[in-house]
Amino acid sequence: MSKKQRKPISKKKNTSSNHHVNSKYKDTLFRMIFRDKKNLLSLYNALNKTSYTNPDDMKITTLEDVIYVGMKNDVSFLFSSIMNLFEHQSTFNPNMPVRGLLYLARIYQNYIRENGLNIYSSTQISLPVPVYVVFYNGRKEEAEYQELKLSDAFKKSEFSGQAALECRVIMLNINLGHNKELFENCRILWEYAYFINEVRENQKKGSSIEVAVRQAQKSCIEQDILKEFLEKNSAEVSDVILEEFNEEQYAEGLREEGRQKGQEEGKAKTLISLYQKNLLTLEQAAEEYGTTVEEFQKLLARKV
Repeated sequence: MSKKQRKPISKKKNTSSNHHVNSKYKDTLFRMIFRDKKNLLSLYNALNKTSYTNPDDMKITTLEDVIYVGMKNDVSFLFSSIMNLFEHQSTFNPNMPVRGLLYLARIYQNYIRENGLNIYSSTQISLPVPVYVVFYNGRKEEAEYQELKLSDAFKKSEFSGQAALECRVIMLNINLGHNKELFENCRILWEYAYFINEVRENQKKGSSIEVAVRQAQKSCIEQDILKEFLEKNSAEVSDVILEEFNEEQYAEGLREEGRQKGQEEGKAKTLISLYQKNLLTLEQAAEEYGTTVEEFQKLLARKV
């Protein structure tokens, strides 16, 4: 296997609390594109500034049989003694380290079993190094490079020792205009980002999501961007993109609903405080909140 020396990566819908299992994995466009080992190797080389040439040296370790609801994972693979986990996210999620911890644990469990390693042995077993990268292309502006850590989620306490666990995530913004060096070194990633951008630009111009996808497909094929892939997978790409964008919209709706609920609760708290301080009458407080006196009294009873 020809190569250059490996360097570190550069800085350039409902879920359940129970462990239900989703037997049918829903694909994403990112995963469709990078399930092709040639594309995956190109992305690996671009990230690590290497020049490996043989995709068959990669061993795909993506879990297909047991996927937990709410934990969509795109691709994981073993290559050059590195256990890689690549994920795409269209919405920012600070809990990616937690998800990665659970997912990587399953991958290593399989690795240990498949390689007949004895974790009870008196000699040290040898494991591949984990690398976890999230490719973000959501609508919200995010930095080109971020590091998310499992320890950020740990409860603050008087504990001053060293936590037993850490999971480090590198999050790269792959919206057009960001991480240009990465795009220059991985054409297929740029084409993916360009296609997604085309869909969103068409939406901004007033096209429905269905029309926006068809327009983006036609435009990209004419420009030789993802041409072969789009021609071969036209119908499936449409279905996947519609599903992804619907989920993105759903997630944004939940956030907006949360913001509105928070604003309403804040307003109620303020009006109740003013009423209790005799700065507003009951009628004034109810009118300001936009409800009847009877309803505001019920709200007051719950808050007091």
